Amino acid sequence: MSDQYAPRQWQPHERPTLPGSASTPLHSLPRRIAFALVGTVVALTGGLSNALVTANLPYLQGTLGAYAAEMAWLPAAYVMTNMSANLVLVKFRQQFGLRLFTEIFLALYALIAFAHLFVHSLGSAISVRAAHGLVGAALSSLGLYYMIQAFPARHRLKAVVTGLGLTQLALPLARVFSTELLQFGEWRGLYLFELGLALFALACVLMLKLPPGDRYRVFEKLDAATFVLFAGGSAGLAAVLSLGRVLWWTSTPWLGVVLAISIVMLCAAVAIEHHRRHPMLNTRWLASGDILRLVLAVLLIRLVLSEQATGAVGFFQNIGLDNTQMHTLFWLMLLGAACGVAASALLIDPLHVTEHLIVAVAAIAVGCFLDARATSLTRPEQMYASQFLLAFGSTFFVAPAMVAGIGRVITQPGNLISFVVMFGMAQNMGGLLGSAFLGTLQVVREKFHASQLMDHLVLTDPQVAARLQAYASAYARALPDPAARQAQAMRTLSGIVTREANVLAYNDVFVTIGLIAIAILLWFLMFLMRRNRLRRQDALPASLPASARA
Repeated sequence: MSDQYAPRQWQPHERPTLPGSASTPLHSLPRRIAFALVGTVVALTGGLSNALVTANLPYLQGTLGAYAAEMAWLPAAYVMTNMSANLVLVKFRQQFGLRLFTEIFLALYALIAFAHLFVHSLGSAISVRAAHGLVGAALSSLGLYYMIQAFPARHRLKAVVTGLGLTQLALPLARVFSTELLQFGEWRGLYLFELGLALFALACVLMLKLPPGDRYRVFEKLDAATFVLFAGGSAGLAAVLSLGRVLWWTSTPWLGVVLAISIVMLCAAVAIEHHRRHPMLNTRWLASGDILRLVLAVLLIRLVLSEQATGAVGFFQNIGLDNTQMHTLFWLMLLGAACGVAASALLIDPLHVTEHLIVAVAAIAVGCFLDARATSLTRPEQMYASQFLLAFGSTFFVAPAMVAGIGRVITQPGNLISFVVMFGMAQNMGGLLGSAFLGTLQVVREKFHASQLMDHLVLTDPQVAARLQAYASAYARALPDPAARQAQAMRTLSGIVTREANVLAYNDVFVTIGLIAIAILLWFLMFLMRRNRLRRQDALPASLPASARA
């Protein structure tokens, strides 16, 4: 019996690029098209598992009979498991092979989607979302591997960009069509669609299997300790960031306790990995200057991209619009995201990653400042251009950032797990930090503007008195009591003040994100100028004196 971990004899063109990845034999054109279609289905299936819930969270609240603060646990549970999933999944692929990885996790996804149909309580729904976080991480990687098979070797980088970009289309795509699913079958319409998509993806991968790759014995006993500590710490951090602005940071003592425990667990996991002979997380490599800059860039860009979900969509929901009234806006957001993926795939160049990131951040900055002129009369039509730019920037930046790190991993394959975990955590944490920061800023600024507006509304002001009289007259038929009419008029005026304060607060949020984007843009430009200067110095003849090269 042959050793399943024995190295295979590969042709130069089919050797797996990284440990745990599939080999890349030559395929006919029809087979390449089939791999591209299956990769698209798998990537969107993994992304839609969370996007369908995130896009329709307010509409699921009544179904589950939960408060808004309790509903915040649903997206939080997904991120809590998704952040640490790659720590195990990468090693699973390396030791047990991609085919087993494919079949197990897609079958698991179908079972979890089926379990969705029997969810009738908040607790069970949270459990299902947590399981989806694990499976979603697996399907994102699987879709990427299928897309790599669809492209010839000279365009393999474009395959990576396309595979990564497809997962970013899930949220705008879910917003486009999920409203119709809710109208068709309420919350079960969403879950039935998800189940059908999971079964279809499972059938696709069983019919078209990935080529085999090398297998390695990589699991060690100490991996369990690292995983438990890292998973617990990252889950606690995700819970605090997701729920802090909902329960409020200073009003809920257990948030501080969980945050402290999470930091201790993460530090313990890092300490264990730092002193291991064969670490899962190479702390020395992760602490290098290039990797730290990449992590910071991904984190900051993800933070400013929260404008689209927390800012614009939240703004329209706050002034009373629902998803059906934003349907065209969602289509344009999807178009912008798709254009970002296509442009990134066509223009990707490992030597010009910084330039791509500059374009993405510039588009985000312009979009934010365009939104900063919103009023209570603003409707989706006034934000078509800005949201298109933000959607474009959100997908245009992902692939260049990933490629910047993959180049370093190819030369040091042992750091694959470190990079995948780092990149996924930076993306998740950036999104959570963005939502937490922007949501908190919006609440704080709303209270400030409300107090400022109320200070100017005095009953001795003739305009205020006339406005109250007009509101009271509108309730004359329904409320014959003058005192009741006056009280209702005061409540109406107070509601209008709150609405206007929210509008001003959202404008503050848009301006803040725009300023952060400009700061990131200046940082990238400084880095680009410094890199070009060093290249010019290196290109000068070595015979020139040092003063001439300076």
